[in-house]
Amino acid sequence: MPLLQREKRICLGIDPFWSRLAMVATQDIALNNFFRRRIVIGRENLPLHGAVVLAPTHRSRWDALMLTMAAGRRITNRDCRYMVTRSEMKGLQGWFLNRLGCFPIDQGRPSLTSLRYAVDLLITRQQLVVFPEGKINRFGEPIKLKKGLIRLAQLASNTGLDIKIVPVGLAYSEVKPRFLGSSSICFSKPMLISKEFKQSTNDFNISLSKSMRSAEQSALLAVGRR
Repeated sequence: MPLLQREKRICLGIDPFWSRLAMVATQDIALNNFFRRRIVIGRENLPLHGAVVLAPTHRSRWDALMLTMAAGRRITNRDCRYMVTRSEMKGLQGWFLNRLGCFPIDQGRPSLTSLRYAVDLLITRQQLVVFPEGKINRFGEPIKLKKGLIRLAQLASNTGLDIKIVPVGLAYSEVKPRFLGSSSICFSKPMLISKEFKQSTNDFNISLSKSMRSAEQSALLAVGRR
């Protein structure tokens, strides 16, 4: 099934009008006025081509805005395609997310349609964002990753495509971001998933969580925390 056909069954794709408006509202107005400083570390590790999965820590609802600022269309010339929970696609928020390239997945019982759509995005060499922790972990408890990300990457790599997974760390000057505080995002070196990939899911998740945690430590230091 072609990507656009599958897209119509799961979301509305990226609306040119709303996506441009959202970029101005979130990056030029919200982020610029809320945070005193917005620090980006390791931008050289961000692939500009090919199939990419951004795997960020999840500490605040500001995370998605920071990711789009640091890795979105203005930087990489392509959009961040967010995989989000079904609950986030409800109400007014869901109305907007549905028009900004986000698509829902049931974490407990992901549908074949959602998984296939995510794989299609990677096959067409787009930039997918998956929060491997599955929920906001505000107080930095030990990172525990779900198995969906690696399985998704393996499904895409089975087509012969190389998938680059970029561990990302996010941090704020306060546990709960405050007005005129600082924010920071750090990109680590990509981890490559290919058709010949042999590492077990558990071993991969251990490596990914360590890299995410290391990136987060760099982001924390940048905003004056440890």
